[in-house]
Amino acid sequence: MLPTAHSFTLKVLGIAGLALLMLIPLLQVQGLVAERSGLRDQAIAQVASRWGEAQTIGGPLLVLSQLQRWKTDQGWSERRVQRVLLPADLSFAAGLDIESRAYGIYETPVYKAAVKLSARFAPEDLAELRGAIADDSARLELRLPLSDVRGLREVRSFSLNGVPARLQPGLQILGFSTAALALDKSVLNAPLALELDMIVAGTERLQFLPLARTTHLSVQAPWGDPSFIGAFLPARHQVEANSFQANWQVLELNRGYGQQWDVGEVDDAHLAASAFGVALYQPASVYQQNERAGKYGVLFIALSFVAFFLFEVLKKLRVHPVQYLLIGVSLCTFYLLLLALSEQIGFGAAYTVAAAAVALMVGGYAAAVLSTRQAGLMLGGSLVVVYGLLYGLVASERYSLLIGSVALVAVVALLMYLTRQVDWYGEGRGGAPRTA
Repeated sequence: MLPTAHSFTLKVLGIAGLALLMLIPLLQVQGLVAERSGLRDQAIAQVASRWGEAQTIGGPLLVLSQLQRWKTDQGWSERRVQRVLLPADLSFAAGLDIESRAYGIYETPVYKAAVKLSARFAPEDLAELRGAIADDSARLELRLPLSDVRGLREVRSFSLNGVPARLQPGLQILGFSTAALALDKSVLNAPLALELDMIVAGTERLQFLPLARTTHLSVQAPWGDPSFIGAFLPARHQVEANSFQANWQVLELNRGYGQQWDVGEVDDAHLAASAFGVALYQPASVYQQNERAGKYGVLFIALSFVAFFLFEVLKKLRVHPVQYLLIGVSLCTFYLLLLALSEQIGFGAAYTVAAAAVALMVGGYAAAVLSTRQAGLMLGGSLVVVYGLLYGLVASERYSLLIGSVALVAVVALLMYLTRQVDWYGEGRGGAPRTA
């Protein structure tokens, strides 16, 4: 038969093993969080497919399309090549009207953007494009790239050199759908400017392509948590509690491609990578918050086991491993309950309900197991403190690591202080403790 001290050590190792065993249900809950987050992404995709995808809008392009012929050993071959010319100056002004759309229990922000666009082509650039015309097969079009033309709700006005015109559906170019206008090649002989006022609908993100020698963009919206995304940050921005305004300026030298090129010379992915704009950021969604909370699960279960173990040692009690296991399982149910409730009533309210339920359950069980109401109140109260700390870690995006580190050091210091006079060898050799 093993000495009592060895049994004492084995129990400590067994409790540690039980704490690690709780990784299994915690990982299952984390997998469920990922699954529910995936369902939310699918719901957002369903909303976007009906309302309008995340939009990327480009400036107007002049596209010169013509046949290119060459002689081979088998005879004459030909292909149609497209030459692209960008404006010299391009300005966007976008005002967003934002609302939420739901699919099942999932919501996502959508917008209608009133976009005003003005562009000017430089005479010297037009002359260069005119010089590229080889024969009468050349066709000239004005094209406006748009990532999802289904989101184009209205063209309020469109004018070319002050003359009203009408856009038509166009062929895809540079990986984007387009609205197009066929032009007479004679427009290349004079200055060319255009203005466009339109309504575009989209979901979560709105970006623009810097398709000009100088591109200006201003965006404003009633949204307090914008995320400025893409290749360029705004030169100026102002963010208030319920609104933001931002301004960008992008030069030709910033973007990595020139003013003119043949289609195929500029990679579509490289062009798309130059997009910039804003996302309607939702700070710490319920799934992000649930994931963060779960990361500390094993730590808090271990600390709860340590608290039980200290009562067992200091009060000369005996707590069965099955009772430790039940405590661990009850602590794991907190994360499942939190996930289920947060989808319905929001993270803050769900956290309060789940933490209160588990603290009452564990505190009541501890009072019965340890045969003292004081122990139940202390352990239940300590869980309230622990869950309060956990909420601080989850809610604080910037200082979560600092708060967690300081709290862990404080807990370890407290445990060392409480056990500073415990003779662990003596506890192992002592008389038989009474059963709880």
